[in-house]
Amino acid sequence: MIPLQNIIEAKKRISGIVNKTPFAYAPALSHISGAEIYIKKENLQLTGAFKIRGAYNKIAALGETERSRGVIAASAGNHAQGVAYSAREFDAKAVIVMPEATPLLKVTGTKSLGAEVILHGDNFDEAFAFAVNYAKEHNLTFIHPFEDSEVMAGQGTIALEMLDDISSLDIVVVPIGGGGLISGVASAVKQIDPKIRVIGVGAKGAPALRNSFNAKKIINSNAVRTIADGIAVRDVSAYALETMLECVDEVVLVDDEEIASAILFLLERQKLVVEGAGAAGVAAIMHQKFPFFPKDKIGTILSGGNIDVQMLSVIIEKGLVKSARKMTLMITLVDKPGALMKLTDIFKEINANIVKIDYDRVSTTLEFGDANITITLETKGKDHQDSIRKKLAEAKYGFEELL
Repeated sequence: MIPLQNIIEAKKRISGIVNKTPFAYAPALSHISGAEIYIKKENLQLTGAFKIRGAYNKIAALGETERSRGVIAASAGNHAQGVAYSAREFDAKAVIVMPEATPLLKVTGTKSLGAEVILHGDNFDEAFAFAVNYAKEHNLTFIHPFEDSEVMAGQGTIALEMLDDISSLDIVVVPIGGGGLISGVASAVKQIDPKIRVIGVGAKGAPALRNSFNAKKIINSNAVRTIADGIAVRDVSAYALETMLECVDEVVLVDDEEIASAILFLLERQKLVVEGAGAAGVAAIMHQKFPFFPKDKIGTILSGGNIDVQMLSVIIEKGLVKSARKMTLMITLVDKPGALMKLTDIFKEINANIVKIDYDRVSTTLEFGDANITITLETKGKDHQDSIRKKLAEAKYGFEELL
């Protein structure tokens, strides 16, 4: 467990540099969950994520000689920007090693803060191994993203802010990747009020830390695959696991569909842009991955908002289809003047807006004189879509639904 005094000292150290982010009641999430939910908006933090807390605390705690050599870190993105920003504050050189598939937003964001970026490896763990060797070869000070007591203490300052604002929390829900955030947060929470339950939430596609927590021993994964790149960690930190076993009550997993639904929910209902890792806690609440009571006060951390725009676009599109607000149909009709107008009149009558249309008259699967129309509609839910299907069937159209 990280001593509470170390976390308090970290709070003083980062004061004036790191934002005290809002910890606010979430009415829409509270309504659908039945509990009293509060969200810590670290997606609004400097660099868009909580990682600057631990990075700045660690670099500030270094000796002048260590800082003057320059620092290096391995990161999927958020720790990278935290280290780059903090190094710039101390006029120190920063080298960041990131996986090759890191979203462009995080790469360009890190470079814009003055860091040298090296892309290496398929995941965080491969980037990490490269960075450790590079640090030795170039005599740089390595800043670990989670297996470091000063980094953990910096992350634990989030808990101090949460409990300063609302001291009567029953449960604190924390995303987990490497375990640095939850180690710091849980250490602070349990030393201030041991009755508060601390729940960790990992991605189903990166289950190593959850599996290790349940088995009480290290069980690494062979590979990771999740849209939550910020918590896509393959190998378990012994230090983080030891700390979690001491002060975390439970660890649960959410899958990519659940994470995506939470991202879309936060965007639509809370007006917040959150990345996959940041939405993990909300996903666990929405899908009731752990037990809680209607009167419970639950605080969860939106750990970051640096989502790739292309990923966000895919999530929105899939979310619209899943919630029956968009449907795509392939309809066969006779290829003659007026046939398409007759079809669109049906959609007009039933108030379905056409957003995309393609016309195919040369496919080898078609009878001579027929055409396939692929049409995408904006719809108003399942009942509306059922009405569209009924109207098309009544008009004797053959059609197929496309995903």
